Formats: sequence, structure tokens, C-alpha cells
Amino acid sequence: MRKPRDFDADLKALEEKARELKTRKVQQLGELVIATGADQLSTDELAGALVAIAETTDTAKREAWAKRGVMFFDSRSRRTAPPSQRNLRGASAQPGSSQLPASGTGSQ
Repeated sequence: MRKPRDFDADLKALEEKARELKTRKVQQLGELVIATGADQLSTDELAGALVAIAETTDTAKREAWAKRGVMFFDSRSRRTAPPSQRNLRGASAQPGSSQLPASGTGSQ
């Protein structure tokens, strides 16, 4: 006979994983705010800027912001990575990609 499935335990495990993912996302967003220097802004200024960015539908602006973000992370990795690993992120990044690294200075 098959062992009955413990749905409560499965649900609890999924909820825990969701909590961990949310915590990691919040931490990474905080690290991004600090890394960019945006932590110097007031909460109202930062929230207003983020709302304006989120509402922007202008593709050209969004692409320009994405390129600037890629340049920001590339310049940080060059300053902190050993010479043998400086081009690793650039080699895997695609032009126009708006993906962020996985954590902190190299994360998402």
C-alpha cells in the first residue's frame, strides 16, 4: 500500500519556502537601495521615484535605465572582483536585459 500524503506538512513546507523567498527578495532590494546610494533619499522621495518608474511605459526610457543599471553593476564588479573574474557577468548579460544580479553586488 502507498503511504498517505501529508498535505498539511507539504503546505507548511511551501509556506516556509515562500517566506524565505520573500525575505531574500526584501533583503536584496534593501542591498540594492544601499548600493546605489538611494538610501540617502527620504522615504517619500524614494517611494515617489519608484512609483514614477513603475508607471513609466516609455520603452526607450526603460531601456536606457536598464543599460545604466548594467553599467552600474559592471563597474562595481570590476572594482571588487579579481582580474580573472571581472568579465564573467558581462559575458552572460544580454543587451537590453533588465535582470538584476542574484544578491547584493552580484545577486538577485
